[in-house]
Amino acid sequence: MLRVLMFLVPLALSVYAFIDCISTDEEDVRHMPKPLWAILVLLFPLVGSISWIIAGKRRSPAAEGWSGLRANRSRQWVAPDDNPEFLKSLDEGKKDGEDRKRDES
Repeated sequence: MLRVLMFLVPLALSVYAFIDCISTDEEDVRHMPKPLWAILVLLFPLVGSISWIIAGKRRSPAAEGWSGLRANRSRQWVAPDDNPEFLKSLDEGKKDGEDRKRDES
């Protein structure tokens, strides 16, 4: 069983890294052009895959904030009950519902 895992884990890592590489937008690729990253992952499966995962792709802001440190973000997530725009849309929806009931009467 261990022999099979020693073969399947690097293979799965390589397949994941290659698919992630070719499906990533060009502006999110760092350090090298995207085709060069894909060739690196194919020619050197273990080293190329690990390199791609660590250094090849620009990560999302949520992933960058995973360490628990808060970055200065211009937009921060707000719960729906604290979001004035959401509450305003509920009031508008409620008024529309009342208008429809009056029209039906």
